[in-house]
Amino acid sequence: MGAILTRREMVCATAAALTVPAASRAAGASEKSKQSAETDASGVLRFGFIGVGGRGTYLLRLLLQIPNVRVTAVCDINEANLNRALKMATDKGEPRPAAFSKGPTDYRRLCALDIVDAVVIATPVPLHAPMAVEAMRAGKHVFSEVAAATTLDDCWALVETKEKTGRTYMMAENMCYMRPNMQILTMVQRGVFGECTYAECGYVHDCRNIKFNADGTLTWRGEMARDMIGNLYPTHQFGPVAQWLGINRTDRLVSLVAMTTRQMALERYAANRFGKDHPAAKIKFAVGDSTSALIQTANGVVIDIRYDTLSARPHPTTNYYALQGASASYDSDGQKIWIEGRSKENTWETLDKYAEEFDHPMWREYESDAAKTQHGGGDFFPLREFIHAIRTGARAPVDVYDAATWSAIMPLTAASIQAKNQPVEVPDFTRGQWKNWKA
Repeated sequence: MGAILTRREMVCATAAALTVPAASRAAGASEKSKQSAETDASGVLRFGFIGVGGRGTYLLRLLLQIPNVRVTAVCDINEANLNRALKMATDKGEPRPAAFSKGPTDYRRLCALDIVDAVVIATPVPLHAPMAVEAMRAGKHVFSEVAAATTLDDCWALVETKEKTGRTYMMAENMCYMRPNMQILTMVQRGVFGECTYAECGYVHDCRNIKFNADGTLTWRGEMARDMIGNLYPTHQFGPVAQWLGINRTDRLVSLVAMTTRQMALERYAANRFGKDHPAAKIKFAVGDSTSALIQTANGVVIDIRYDTLSARPHPTTNYYALQGASASYDSDGQKIWIEGRSKENTWETLDKYAEEFDHPMWREYESDAAKTQHGGGDFFPLREFIHAIRTGARAPVDVYDAATWSAIMPLTAASIQAKNQPVEVPDFTRGQWKNWKA
């Protein structure tokens, strides 16, 4: 392969996948591809990987531990990443996967393979939606890293293509599977909180270092910070809250209003790290240091969501959550909970006091295996849930409507900020179907 293309060049080359009229962009796969085999003759589900950098490699490692699956194809424009992934597969005793690295659109050849039933997409965020659309049009099931899309058009393209092709789509939101978050979900479902009225969530994590390469040029994350405003990474904080509140099941998002601070932290960081005369120190970034939004739901719930990956602060502050119901209150800071009629008056208790009663069944069954994976064990479950949905035809736990709704917070916060902090309407990607779906 020639020179490695930049992530910006990949975005530009891939964007054509979505630049078709709305009426036809979900024209999708043929009837033959819709009915393509889900597995090979032995019942093995065959996977292709698009993007095997740090995150993709980790997902590959997790997948190779799951029975009755095989990695049959890998695509990455970085030869070192590609070769590492191929070796991981063959070291597990698998045949060498087909390899694709001939430029930013070579993933299309992977999607066209008959030996691939499903694809894992772990590329930079702006590429997720166009790659997922093309994969579904080619008859493949899709497991996409977060966020699912960066624009409302991309969100609608995902929904329409999934509906047209009938493929299984799941977004890989691992925070939904962290043990405390799943315990709160169980408690909500069993009525401990009563009617929920308010939630808070935030992704607050100093990530300035990964916005730059060692020479001061921008990574794809840095390019997003330069070119975009608003909440640029909404799903980690919003996903668990959305599940607690039954968003797209028993409730939906109606409107959003956002505000952002000025930009200081990233430009200051660049000057301190590379020197005030370095080209990196002269880059003007669009994104504010911190963005907050309030979201209203159809059932009258208010959600406060914050995004800040630029302010100077110590690790490990990352995600925080809070939930208020008519009869209980939860705060992830210290994992505190108070339940009316069960907790002492004006006295917080620790969430683990109720673990025996409300621990999620999936964690009871897979505790030892999940504990070996990253993100508090949350990485253990998503791929397995995706595979289960394909094999059974069940609705994916984080399906295309969730992916579109949660990811839409990115362009919606930008739109509100650009409109001088005016409320904006949140599209109903289910087109009213949420009223008929079970929680």
